[in-house]
Amino acid sequence: MTQFTASDVVTGLVLAGGQARRMAGEDKGLVSLGNRPMLSWVLERFAPQVDEVLISANRNLDRYAEFGRQVVTDEMTGFLGPLAGLAAGLATSRTPWLVMVPCDSPFLPHDWSCAFLMLPQKMIHRWCVHMTVTGCSLYSVLCTPGLLADLTEYLNAGERKIDRWFERHQWRPVVFSEHNDIFFKSTHRMI
Repeated sequence: MTQFTASDVVTGLVLAGGQARRMAGEDKGLVSLGNRPMLSWVLERFAPQVDEVLISANRNLDRYAEFGRQVVTDEMTGFLGPLAGLAAGLATSRTPWLVMVPCDSPFLPHDWSCAFLMLPQKMIHRWCVHMTVTGCSLYSVLCTPGLLADLTEYLNAGERKIDRWFERHQWRPVVFSEHNDIFFKSTHRMI
């Protein structure tokens, strides 16, 4: 079986573009965790796993640019949710694959992207979604930029629900038993 093994086939996208309603409006990626912005923990773990890292942000752009990564913003205004951030990442990506993770996942496993990329190619269609025992981790996916046109059409039609967009495509649930969903639990309770 052929497997993806080289890090130069994937772009990493960190979603930090939301309104942070559950964080009283404070930008999650910039919230301090252990005297460092949460995004710095994510980048420390995620950047070595991919060829390039993009940060999807719609506020505090100068602060996010200080992390030394390309910052992409939603093409459509109005904080349209994670799919708008994914669209911005797919439009900017120069690689055949993109792995998306949320900015509030400071405990992301050091081999997270590799876990996706080591899947046999026949398991990967155009889209894979990390699954846990409790369901989809909707913000941790592997996908191809070939989905951008359909995603743009979906957003332009006023649609926002990520799970409904999943259903438009043949996607594969992926369960990594060694990676529990603990690092995706909302970290705002720990801060």
